[in-house]
Amino acid sequence: MPEKELKLQMINVGLRLYQAGLAVARSGNLSCRLDDAHILITATGTFLGSLKEDDIVKVNLATLKPEGKINPSSELPLHSLVYKNFGAQVVVHCHPPLINGYFAVAKQLKAVTFETKFYLGSVPVVAQETPTVTSPQEVVDALKTNNLVVLKNHGTVAASDNFEDALSITEALEEAVKSAALARLFDKDFLDQLDTSLKAELKRNDPVYEMFSRPHIQAIVDLVNKDEFIARKGKEMGLTVKLAIRLDDSQQAYKFNFKEGQITELGSDDQAPFVISAPANVWEQVFLGKLDCFVAVTQGKMKLSGQLGQLSKWYVPFTRLFALFKEVKIK
Repeated sequence: MPEKELKLQMINVGLRLYQAGLAVARSGNLSCRLDDAHILITATGTFLGSLKEDDIVKVNLATLKPEGKINPSSELPLHSLVYKNFGAQVVVHCHPPLINGYFAVAKQLKAVTFETKFYLGSVPVVAQETPTVTSPQEVVDALKTNNLVVLKNHGTVAASDNFEDALSITEALEEAVKSAALARLFDKDFLDQLDTSLKAELKRNDPVYEMFSRPHIQAIVDLVNKDEFIARKGKEMGLTVKLAIRLDDSQQAYKFNFKEGQITELGSDDQAPFVISAPANVWEQVFLGKLDCFVAVTQGKMKLSGQLGQLSKWYVPFTRLFALFKEVKIK
């Protein structure tokens, strides 16, 4: 196939990976065999979602020297070793978020569907300790058992006769991981970090709110009142109290009226025995899930009106409450 046509294929593949959420920012790299002596590979630091022909470098397979002044991807040693050991025509390396999340906590794929068992089989997982693959021979050895390999905490490598097949097995694994995570969501006893990755994926199109606006806080209230854990613990621990949160910058406040673990009313004032207040930059960290309210109070980042000791008797349900803060997206 002519060089120009192969480059156009690579450009389309990069865009497809980006649109599928399998390659973001400057992550991932692609290559294909040009002839017996040369390969084409994406340049270092390129965006796969917006590749141009100039972003693709011709490299001598024997010497690994590129034509021109543009440097090839730092993963060139991996790509070249694949071509030297197999008759593969293409290599696709990307960083799928759900696959990375799943194999960060799981040693092997739990196949939920017959299609997964049939098309993917047992996907090998290779330990990865650096941002760039420094032991490509381990990946090559794994590719001897499957055309798709997972690099733990890093991504995937697919080798095939064409880009369509390499993309298909990569997408199939991402979908298989999503199915496995969904199965865990339906079985409450197996909730773990996989669910966090899945929920983030499923929440991609959720509404985004202006921080501390009433719709933002109301969305939190709605989540709290649907939460089985808070409902159960709130009832067990007699969670009946008024808790207010206040934005120091504008003095805007909201009051949660708890009764047996349910928020029965959302007020717009801070007339409550317990008031947590902080400036906007601190609240932003809380709503993004980067700062725990209890920790922030003890470290002085947030102020609490009322006795922390009294509030902490409801530590368990309130910890869950604060965890739900980050489930509602803010601008």
